[in-house]
Amino acid sequence: MNPSTALARVLVDELCRVGVREAVIAPGSRNAALAFALHAADEEGRLRLHVRIDERSASFLALGLSKVSRRPVPVVCTSGTAAANLHPAVLEAFHTGVPLIVMTADRPGDLRGVGANQTTDQVKLFGDAVRMFHDVPAPERRTGQNAYWRELVGRAVSTARGFRDRDPGPVHLNIAFREPLVPDDSAARPWPESLDGRPDGARWTRVERLVTDRISWLEAGPRTVVIAGDGADAQARWLAETAGWPLLAEPTSGARSGPNALGPYQLLLRADTRLAQAIERVVVYGRPTLSRPITRLLARENIELVMVARRPSWPDPGHNASLIAATVALEGTVDGAGRSEPDEWLAAWLSVDAAARISVDKVLADEPTLTGLHVAREVAAQLPGGGLLVAGSSNPIRDLDIAAMPWDNRLVDDAGRIDPRDHRRVMANRGLAGIDGTVSTAIGSALVHRLGPAYALVGDLTFLHDANGLVRGPYEARPDLTIVVVNDDGGGIFTTLEQGAPEYSDAFDRVFGTPHGVDLAALAAATRTPFARVRNLSELRGALSRARGLRIVEVPVDRSGLRDLHARLAAAVSDAIAD
Repeated sequence: MNPSTALARVLVDELCRVGVREAVIAPGSRNAALAFALHAADEEGRLRLHVRIDERSASFLALGLSKVSRRPVPVVCTSGTAAANLHPAVLEAFHTGVPLIVMTADRPGDLRGVGANQTTDQVKLFGDAVRMFHDVPAPERRTGQNAYWRELVGRAVSTARGFRDRDPGPVHLNIAFREPLVPDDSAARPWPESLDGRPDGARWTRVERLVTDRISWLEAGPRTVVIAGDGADAQARWLAETAGWPLLAEPTSGARSGPNALGPYQLLLRADTRLAQAIERVVVYGRPTLSRPITRLLARENIELVMVARRPSWPDPGHNASLIAATVALEGTVDGAGRSEPDEWLAAWLSVDAAARISVDKVLADEPTLTGLHVAREVAAQLPGGGLLVAGSSNPIRDLDIAAMPWDNRLVDDAGRIDPRDHRRVMANRGLAGIDGTVSTAIGSALVHRLGPAYALVGDLTFLHDANGLVRGPYEARPDLTIVVVNDDGGGIFTTLEQGAPEYSDAFDRVFGTPHGVDLAALAAATRTPFARVRNLSELRGALSRARGLRIVEVPVDRSGLRDLHARLAAAVSDAIAD
């Protein structure tokens, strides 16, 4: 075989040996050898190959596949602008610790910097946004390369998974291929060394996971709340329940359930009551990103801030953390001991939370028009145990945070695990909170989700930004995914921010509101995607109950009254919990 084919086959074989089960490729010329090798692995049932014509959509599809499967997923593309289009997904994977394997094809060294077609500098193209970079030279017909290629795959995958430093994330292999780029197994010249891997399908390099957990014990005494941001898990809920502390959990935390979880907690903090001012210690899991009241709380000088982080980096924009730990527990609560009826501190929070929930329900019930808050609450309520919900940035994820009530997921043991049959999984691209690639992320997530139905809740701009994600060839797997598009014909979130104030109304609609007037039904028809438009919550419930195949459900809403609605919600909660 020729050198390019040899390299590609060895790389793909070793990827399968180290546990890769999904791969994504965008068509091109320079990556042809990898395309043939991946196609062969797919035909043999060693992995499942996904093909997309748009590199940005392909990379976010890989991101979604990796997020849900928790396995590294390669995304493969040709050289030039194709590689550059992977950058947004690489950044998202970097900031959220997703093990993405980026494999960009390149020209050999002698064709770089000399004006060769479709050639740019791809060396360290993504800068410091990858955990590892390696420039793989063009293969040659000589000995000593099989071990190098296979060890490189093991090193790349273990680094992506964070086996040795507990810091998972994307890795970048920039791979030079020299023509011929297509297989020619009929060639008479034999390869000078064996290209086989270890016997019995074993991986070439076995990398053991580094385990260094120890418990940091927290003293009883300070009035404490637990905050669970994006990327947290049920350990946050476990701590809150064993210690008897209120839990303020974002939808994508994996901890927004149980008796201690508060509902519209950001409205409670915004009211700035004596109860909120009485907080003395905050324990943070994950990365909170959704509300300014939380940001202000974490920056308060009069609190003790404990960050629970297993990666080398931790979120502390206020530079206020006093302790960084991998695992924490309250003294005296090991093995679940110490659980009891709510004390005065927790009972006070549960009381104001109950009042806030009633106030939110009343304001939304009295609202004459359908809004994104109504839609988010309904989608969350209809999500069954085992279901998956991918939330778009901007308003959808924040609407869930305010309007969706915590679920009653069952905590099954003292290690903080939730029964997977009860668990509702909510995901979002919160690493940089962009709207890039959300449709593709949702599709990738749904393709590997197995426990229940999958939904996506996105705004119209987020949907349009990745409409290419709907383009699939006839050979590609079809997910069971219902995409709910809250269509307010523009950027509704900006109406709730400073630029949405009345004094900026002259410029607002053009440069922030950005109405587009796109006919989503026609767009869906162009990609042969089933489509429904619903006008009320009853129709939405019916549409959500038919969660088979890839479907789009559009919910038209009016954004003109959104700023006033949020003001009324804040005022109603403040009045309800006034001291």
